[in-house]
Amino acid sequence: MTRPQAVDVLIIGAGPSGSALAIDLVRRGLDIRIIDKSLHAFEGSRAKGIQPRSLEVLEDLGALDDVLAGGDIYPKLGIHAGPIGVPWKMFPHKEATPDVPYPNTWLIPQFRTDRALHARLGELGREVEFGKELTALTQDEDAVVAKVVGADGAEEIIARYAVGADGGSSAVRKQLDIGFVGTTDESDRVLIVDASVSGLARNRWHMWPGLGGKLIAACPLPHSDMFQWMIRLTPDENPPQQIGAIIDRIHSHTRNRHIQLHEIHWTSVFRPNIRLAEHYGRGRVFLVGDAAHVHTPAGAQGLNTGMQDGYNLGWKLGQVLAGADPALLATYEAERQPIAAGVLGLSTDKWGGIAKLDPSSMKRGKDEQQLALTYYGGPLAPADRDSSDTSTLHVGDRAPDARLLGADGAETRLFNLFQGPHFTAIAYGPRAARDLELLNWPTTGARLKRLTVGPPEGFSDPENTLRSAYGLTGDTLLLIRPDGYIGHIATRDFLTTTQAAARAMSPRARSRTMSQPSHTTPGSGATE
Repeated sequence: MTRPQAVDVLIIGAGPSGSALAIDLVRRGLDIRIIDKSLHAFEGSRAKGIQPRSLEVLEDLGALDDVLAGGDIYPKLGIHAGPIGVPWKMFPHKEATPDVPYPNTWLIPQFRTDRALHARLGELGREVEFGKELTALTQDEDAVVAKVVGADGAEEIIARYAVGADGGSSAVRKQLDIGFVGTTDESDRVLIVDASVSGLARNRWHMWPGLGGKLIAACPLPHSDMFQWMIRLTPDENPPQQIGAIIDRIHSHTRNRHIQLHEIHWTSVFRPNIRLAEHYGRGRVFLVGDAAHVHTPAGAQGLNTGMQDGYNLGWKLGQVLAGADPALLATYEAERQPIAAGVLGLSTDKWGGIAKLDPSSMKRGKDEQQLALTYYGGPLAPADRDSSDTSTLHVGDRAPDARLLGADGAETRLFNLFQGPHFTAIAYGPRAARDLELLNWPTTGARLKRLTVGPPEGFSDPENTLRSAYGLTGDTLLLIRPDGYIGHIATRDFLTTTQAAARAMSPRARSRTMSQPSHTTPGSGATE
């Protein structure tokens, strides 16, 4: 049998993590396939909170408008004690600022997020292949071989790399024999129900706490008549399955017989798994999302952490496939595993506090929003690197947004200039601009977009939004990675230090010479 043509990357699992990764790889011009063993897209609400940092990621991937259209701001909590309902602000509502354009957690059921990501993938010319299940996975120095079975029979897929995005019970992780360290509390179970409901106000996320950790909660799902119900079961309780039994269970706890469920759309029994993969991959195969880490639902962290796994891995795969040192792929685990470990601790503490009726556990703030997550101190942003910090930022921090004016007077956001699969270099001041023009950049892999801020032809910062957010006090050259994190900061030795930092993240061959300056877009201050 003739071996099929190898694709660049095979993704197993089409939830938010795998789909976000697929979008990123396709826009880099890579040949990918994405398969999922389910016969159709996920239909439940499950993970329903998208954090501000993930909204920025979705904007870059081109799926944000659809996600915003499918969701809404979280309502206040309504904590019920007998006939009294007490309003409680779980999420502080914030106004957008120049550096944080999406400051609020967005309420949207997971099936709607999946739909938006799949639609964006379709716009890019790729579709999820549903009904295809992985049965075996092998690899050698050059390729991965996946055996898949579907309605049309068995198939062998050859890929240069593969990614397991197939959930907490990941077949890919098991094929790689990677340990999944942590606990599963079989006695702590929650029945999740998506149902059409009447008799309950939709302007509150209702909670009926009880002694001993008993809890029922109902969160309205935007643009529908549905609520997501969370019914905490007692250790020896069989989950009610029929609609009548579920209604009886709700009535007995809430004492509110006005509540009626008219149609059940999806149900699941959740057990708090708290687990972290010992490794995020082996050889040419990697893990993202729940395949690498599983959390409690408290704090809306799992989906967000998973999408950002894919966002971190995607550009690195693209660069290595274009000729960068494969050691770049080792930085994926080094950067993302500590993030997941911290998130596991956060969500676990919140979940335990809810069981104890601790009001602070119901509050959500900057820790959950993931804007402050940093790779500082990691392999691509070592703390001892010959690089200067600014007054507000380290190498490895998230690159903030800002509002700039082009030479033609038109306003633009820095994030609009970041959008796409490229690196971005920002030269602030004339000396940094001069050295940026001389900076070598490879002709393969992700291109470099060059921005100058300052006269005569560059962008201007009349409101000091860039200067303030980035803590700039003088000439500075910043290199922004494709995933929106700061790859290098230079306040001196602009050319040599930036070139050295770029070398670890770029293909090594066929670089442009200094005598070939890149093209300047008239009036924009940007060079590519």
